[in-house]
Amino acid sequence: MEYLNSLKKRSKHFTSPFEHWEMNEPLTQESIKEICDTEITDISKMNINYDGTRAIDGGEGKFREGIASGGKAIKFRCFIGANNSKDFPSLSNLIDELRSKDTYEYIGELIKKDLSNSYIRVEVICDRKGFWLKPHCDIKEKLMSSLLFVNPFNESENLGTDFYDEKLKIVKTVPYKNNYGYLFTTGPKAWHGMEKKEIKKERRSLLINYVTFKTDWKVKS
Repeated sequence: MEYLNSLKKRSKHFTSPFEHWEMNEPLTQESIKEICDTEITDISKMNINYDGTRAIDGGEGKFREGIASGGKAIKFRCFIGANNSKDFPSLSNLIDELRSKDTYEYIGELIKKDLSNSYIRVEVICDRKGFWLKPHCDIKEKLMSSLLFVNPFNESENLGTDFYDEKLKIVKTVPYKNNYGYLFTTGPKAWHGMEKKEIKKERRSLLINYVTFKTDWKVKS
């Protein structure tokens, strides 16, 4: 129950520029290893005009023009589902923890949302040189977002997520520290992103969402 224990015992609550919690040591060492070992395509080794965002992952055609395969989406992240969960035993344990009533009820009380009919989505992310993320608010279908950092290459702490006010001015950067992260809920003030910064090798993280749409992982009653 590392994630819940971190939230209960090793987290700090903030209200600016929007309500969020920073979490210390939310992952087990086994989970960290699985995140680090996950194979993610290195776009820098491909002949493609890459704009620095993850849009190519989602399948926007303009970012796939000129790919020899005819525009097949390139995956910058790995979703953990029923089809590959056996390859991620520790992250599967984390998913079970997130599905448990103790966990989602505690989180639901923090963010003031009912998670009792939600689903879990978990993805391993690997951002590399050139990556940036436009300031945005999450879609309403994401009830909770939590990004957990893994920093095996001693990258700069400045590579964390930037939080903005409603005028899109940076208010803070959550530090990109190993086994550290944050949690917040969707809302019209929850502007976040990442300015263009230097990634020397890799920016690894684990994204956790409670969502309203179906995934392989419905919470338990």
